Order: sequence, then C-alpha cells, then structure tokens
Amino acid sequence: MLTETGLTKVSSRVTLQDGVYEQLRHALMWGLFEPSQVTTISSLAAEFGTSHMPVREALRRLAAENGLEIAHNGSARVPAVSRERLDDLCLVRATLEGLATELATARMSPDDIERCRQLAIEHEALGHTGKVHDMLRKNHEFHFAIYELSGSETLPQLIATLWLRFGPYMRLLSDLVARQLDQGIIHPYSTYHHELIDAFRAGDGKRAGALMVDDIEATQKLLQGLC
Repeated sequence: MLTETGLTKVSSRVTLQDGVYEQLRHALMWGLFEPSQVTTISSLAAEFGTSHMPVREALRRLAAENGLEIAHNGSARVPAVSRERLDDLCLVRATLEGLATELATARMSPDDIERCRQLAIEHEALGHTGKVHDMLRKNHEFHFAIYELSGSETLPQLIATLWLRFGPYMRLLSDLVARQLDQGIIHPYSTYHHELIDAFRAGDGKRAGALMVDDIEATQKLLQGLC
C-alpha cells in the first residue's frame, strides 16, 4: 500500500502520461515510498484515476532511470537500500553537486542569493514544526535553486536522476528525523545552507562547492548506520 505519497488525480491540462510520471518521480525522489515497497499498475491507476496505459509507461520511464525495478508480472518495486549503494550515490552526488554549486556561485545575482536565503529559512522552520516531508521538499527546492544557476543544461538533469535513485535513502532519513523530533531532538540541518549563503555573498565558488560536499557527506554519515 502507498503511504503518504500525496498522489492526486491527473489534470487534463497535462498529458496523462506526463502527469503520472512527474507525480511518481517526485514521490520517489522525496522518499514517499518505502525501500523495497512493491506496488502494482492497477493500484496506481486507481489512485490516479487513469487507465493502465499511462501508469505502465510512467513506470517504464522510471525504471529506465533506475528509480524503480519492474518485475515479470508488471509490478514495480522500489530499490532496496545498501551501504555500498549509498556510498556510491553520495560519491557521485558530491562530485556533481559540488561542481554545480561552484559554477552557480559566479552567476548569482543578489536576488538569487536572497531567494536561496529565504528557502534556507523556510527549510529550517519546517524542521522545527515537525513537518518532515515538507522540510525535505523544501530542501530539494533549495538545492535545485542553486543547481539551475550553474549555467549547465546537463548537470541539473544528471543530479535530478541521482536524487531519484537516492529516494529510498530519503525515506530512511525522513523516518529518522521524525523519530528524533518525537524525542525532542532537533538537529541543525540547515547549518551548511546558511554557510553556503555566506559563501555566495562572498563570491567564493570553491568554498561554496566544498560546503555542498560537506552537506551531502553529513547526510551520508547519518544514513550509513541505517543501511
């Protein structure tokens, strides 16, 4: 069964196939599916209010991006987690996201920096209110606001694919954060975000890139013990 996926009926303003694909892609990327969770075309079609065809095609596209695994019977499975896969993904993420951040720093206007600052503040506030999934979505918005300024067409696309494959680990992270919040433990998850803003203001691309790597590696360390 799907849990907290937030999937909705697909609007006629977009093609059914693209609407199903985008919603599923974001749900996977934000960790709204459990690692190793299995779902079927029929159950997804019922949730979206569509026929099987657009769901089947969306699952095929997501499987091609390694966001899902398709079984012989047509059911879809979220990839399992492992320490080896986590470390591999984080190594590549750090390389590409560090580079994208360094490139973006030189292209940022004062308005761009202010937008990043506001996103960092909103991310931090959501963490304090216990809205874990909203916090992770805001974290995604913060990161990609930076990467889209890199001047590269390729880097944001590659990074988005890595985040899709990182989705099962985001679920582990959201569960961990939720448990900690229930215990009254609030970690300073936005520390690197605020330091990044300072680096952007200083125009220090090397520093900003290194901070993004530190941010990714800090999350990696949190997750290693859960794999």
